[in-house]
Amino acid sequence: MSAAALTLPLAEAAVLAALASAAVSPLAARWPRALSLLAFPLLGLAAVCALAAGTLALGFDVAQGAVLPLGLPWLPWQLSVDPLAGVFLLMLGAVLLPVSVYGPGYAREFRNGRDSLATLGVSTGLFVAGMLGVLLAADAYLFMVAWELMSLASYFLVCFQHEHADHRRAAFVYLLLAHVAGLLILLAFGVLAAAGGGFSFAAMRAAHPDALWAAIAFALALAGFGAKAGLVPLHVWLPEAHPAAPSHISALMSAVMLKVALYGFLRVTFDLLGVPQWGYGVTLVVVGSASAVLGVLLALQQSDLKRLLAYSSIENLGIVFLALGLAQIFQAAGHPALAALALLAALYQALNHALLKGLLFLGAGAVLHGAHTRSLDRLGGLLRRMPRTGWMFLIGCLGMAAVPPLNGFVSEWLTFQAALQAWRLHDGLLRILVPLAAAALALTAALAATVFVRAYGIAFLGRARSRSTRHAHEVGGGMLAGQALLVAGIAVAALLPGPLLGLLGRAALQLTGSAPAGTGWLWLTPLDPATSSYAPLPILAVLLAVGALGVLLLRPRQGAAVRRADPWDCGYAPPTPRMQYSAAGFAQPQRRVFAPAYALRETTAADRHEVEVGDRTWVWLYRPLGMLADRAADLARRAQAGHVRRYLAWSLITLLVLLWIVS
Repeated sequence: MSAAALTLPLAEAAVLAALASAAVSPLAARWPRALSLLAFPLLGLAAVCALAAGTLALGFDVAQGAVLPLGLPWLPWQLSVDPLAGVFLLMLGAVLLPVSVYGPGYAREFRNGRDSLATLGVSTGLFVAGMLGVLLAADAYLFMVAWELMSLASYFLVCFQHEHADHRRAAFVYLLLAHVAGLLILLAFGVLAAAGGGFSFAAMRAAHPDALWAAIAFALALAGFGAKAGLVPLHVWLPEAHPAAPSHISALMSAVMLKVALYGFLRVTFDLLGVPQWGYGVTLVVVGSASAVLGVLLALQQSDLKRLLAYSSIENLGIVFLALGLAQIFQAAGHPALAALALLAALYQALNHALLKGLLFLGAGAVLHGAHTRSLDRLGGLLRRMPRTGWMFLIGCLGMAAVPPLNGFVSEWLTFQAALQAWRLHDGLLRILVPLAAAALALTAALAATVFVRAYGIAFLGRARSRSTRHAHEVGGGMLAGQALLVAGIAVAALLPGPLLGLLGRAALQLTGSAPAGTGWLWLTPLDPATSSYAPLPILAVLLAVGALGVLLLRPRQGAAVRRADPWDCGYAPPTPRMQYSAAGFAQPQRRVFAPAYALRETTAADRHEVEVGDRTWVWLYRPLGMLADRAADLARRAQAGHVRRYLAWSLITLLVLLWIVS
């Protein structure tokens, strides 16, 4: 069997390994070490198989399919692996492998508690199997089965520590929006199936629905997949659910599950719908820009470390959808090469976000494990007590802040390169809209740098702000190894973007019909080499040379006396930890400038000033909807008050209406 022919069997093996991990996890109820010795190693095997399958699908540019003897008699399950699925298999494996190494150490703290290790293992295995099933599905039936499995399993992971009321609330909000999203996706597939005469993706791809039904399918797909991806205004579940889940699950949800939603949207809109429309692109650019800006503004005001990372995920998925909108606009305008560039930027942004956010959530879990808090206002000085975690967390923060030569810079730079080609468009509205989107992206990038300077400076620098932080300790070798694996992936994506972009370009070629150019080993030249080029290795060499020179110049001479003393304190009393900048104080200037974006409530007591920053989406959208639902439920309760006469009246009215309809 050739290497290319192994693609689908390896992907199937990944699903079986994830299901096997779920199957052995009930042993943990009596034998807690079953998770460490059986369940997590099987997840690691699933990750290796997914990595291999994704690499082969992209490296050999293959598309393989199979029909399983499962499902309904007239509707068997169909599997397929193509370059688009290969991209997301690669992402899943790249994050799942470090999680499988990190997980045993993190789950050890649950052994002596009331939380069920068996539930954790079973739900995690089914969650991974559901995500893999979505990526392999070649028909709407299997896609929806796997999608619901992914959603339900992740619900049990969000409410894993269900004794906390806020976790139960987060799980309820997540399940509610997950089922609304599933219904919208099902309706989108229904529209495509009606046009194609079948539920297989091949039949949908061959059909060409008229403009109205295509627009309806696009709107349903955007709302359904956008809700799962955390796009504004359907994002409210994300900052509630991600902090509630165990940290290694938060890493999978943010780094992988959101990308599975992105995959579903790409599959429907770029593959099954086929013909691009500039109106679709405008919608994606507007929604993506709003999500990016609002996500980073809300992240800037968070004091909970995991909640901050969750809002940052909204920002990054907004950037991805903004790039997808550019791809749709350029494709509809007859510029397939620019469309391929924008799509490649979106895919690389998704891959970079998976690696970076996976690292940061694992780092946040290490902070919670070592310092027993994730509140920025109680942290501080962790770099001394958790140096290995601190340095790896710094790499993640720099990457998320898009500092060159790290990988976060590459994808945002590619997005800017695509947006700066707005002059090639002939429509005046688009030539105004795209530069405005580029300006929103620039604002987002600047604020993102502020977010992660604040997060790292408050948590790891300065002095400890609480007793638990003063006694923080470094985590074990397995948890450090999981973070180190992600650091290695970030280094590859940062220093060798050319080969990775060459692989991702196979998916861009599949969806746009054009392959991006300028993805060499050393230099990236996506457009004209004279106007836009990027080389991370020379930049790294210059930085290392400057750093080495600085060390040589500032190093004390041998034998010279070195005097150590406290810094000058201007004659005041020695500073205390309370005199440091707090998380709220650091973000106060931005809070004043962007006050209309927040639902603010400030209270001042004798010696304390407290600020609560809420999301106006709850005030403007979800609270009125909740009140409307309460009123509807009250009317239904009154209609069914238990009186026989009312029941008979409703039955008579229903009978008369049905007779009128039939006649």
